[in-house]
Amino acid sequence: MRNQERHQARQQRRQEAVAERVRQATEERGLLLVITGNGKGKSTAGFGCVLRAVGHQQKSVVAQFVKSDKWDDGARRVLEQCGVLFALMGTGFTWDTQNFDADKAAAEALWEKVEGWLRDESIDLVMLDELTYMITYRYLDLERVMAALQGRPAHQHVIITGRQCHRQLRELADTVSDIDSVKHAFDAGIKVQKGIDY
Repeated sequence: MRNQERHQARQQRRQEAVAERVRQATEERGLLLVITGNGKGKSTAGFGCVLRAVGHQQKSVVAQFVKSDKWDDGARRVLEQCGVLFALMGTGFTWDTQNFDADKAAAEALWEKVEGWLRDESIDLVMLDELTYMITYRYLDLERVMAALQGRPAHQHVIITGRQCHRQLRELADTVSDIDSVKHAFDAGIKVQKGIDY
């Protein structure tokens, strides 16, 4: 058998296997995606999904639990121009604030807004950027978060980003991506770059 014939036979088998999986996937509902790990690109991947949703005229909202409104964030700037509503915790990095009570209060205030989104039938996609830290640092109650996620409208997609995602959130999720850090420019002393990092 020549190379082309072998290649064609392999690709035909793959095509048939994929077609069978597509045929068997009949359930349609909102998904919970978790993008976690120590590598770069968690928020970036989430924003990519938001951009796709906007491209399909799906109403999308983003809650940012770590980033401050003082950040000149390119993704936020573009998505806001596309009609995506953003809500920010507004305190910035917790190692800068160093105030547990103030950070907890800010996280809870933002979470109340998110709970409204998670009840809103008109919203197709909710991105919870850096939510995982709020659970890890005990700013938000895990059971309260889980209840809101489980009670959301059936069609609504949710994306959670951040490191050290709690086991229960991983188990609840439909898709979990763990982004690994193989190499990072910051570790070599290279500062964050506009257009790449923010």
